[in-house]
Amino acid sequence: MTRRAMGRMLMALIIAAMIAVPLVLPGEQWVNLVSLILIWALFAIGFDLVFGVTGMLSFGHAALLGTGGYTMTVLMLSYQVSFLPALAAAALGGALLAFAMGLFALRVSGLFFALLTLALAQMMYILASNKLRAITGGLDGIAGVPRPDLFGIDFYDNRNYYGFIVVVFLIGLAIMALLRAAPFGRALRAVQANDTRAAQLGYNVHALRQQAFVVSGAYAGVSGALLASLMFYISPQMLHWSTSGDVLIMTVLGGKGTLLGPILGVAVFELLKEELSQATQYWYGILGVIFILATIFLRNGIAGLFDGARDHDEGGAP
Repeated sequence: MTRRAMGRMLMALIIAAMIAVPLVLPGEQWVNLVSLILIWALFAIGFDLVFGVTGMLSFGHAALLGTGGYTMTVLMLSYQVSFLPALAAAALGGALLAFAMGLFALRVSGLFFALLTLALAQMMYILASNKLRAITGGLDGIAGVPRPDLFGIDFYDNRNYYGFIVVVFLIGLAIMALLRAAPFGRALRAVQANDTRAAQLGYNVHALRQQAFVVSGAYAGVSGALLASLMFYISPQMLHWSTSGDVLIMTVLGGKGTLLGPILGVAVFELLKEELSQATQYWYGILGVIFILATIFLRNGIAGLFDGARDHDEGGAP
């Protein structure tokens, strides 16, 4: 069996385990926890297209996540739009904001890009908290975010909604795997490796980075909508820079530049958070120490422990 086949088998086993656990173990806790993991994993694999594949560190993804959540919430509550069109609008909202942010942020690179995305995201957070509070509910947020009303299924039952999240996650994962294995994904890896040489080979480096940012924005928008619906609530906190920090930690912990890594990172992060938050009020500090140690001793993240789990420039995602 080849390394890549082993990596794919490992991914299949992990995903199957995440899907099966809440169905096997009793109690709502596991259903809600794995639902949260799958939503954050969808967000993380979109983030990693920009960070791990294209090589751009963004601190603006919280704004994209929150925009998706608010887009769906406002459309459903204020304009009685049904769930699926509102979910599509959330993806579009995230993509459009990513495009707009890219017009400014992609004029620079490296640390300056990271800082500019941070500034733009915080501007969105301030607008949602104050200037747009008539729409966003301000710091109080909006309660009663609806869930789907489809096929006569009661999605207010957490297990049914979990099934819906699984379907969306698997579709998103399949699309991302195809994108990363396609010429588009190879071009992004070429840009990350050496953007000057990529430009000399005829690639439009700026356009490729913009496209990656827009696709990532669409994933963030869908994730924000699903998260708001899972929690029945959304607030400007979803747009705060710390949300971008969390998805960065998850991705690095799991293994950036891989398809499996962000999923593993989210799962480990959320499981540790669940256990540590019940044991001590200093759980975030402990998570920080774990992240530092993982960065030092697991240079390729958790996914790097498994042969074949990591992408290579000549191939697609496992």
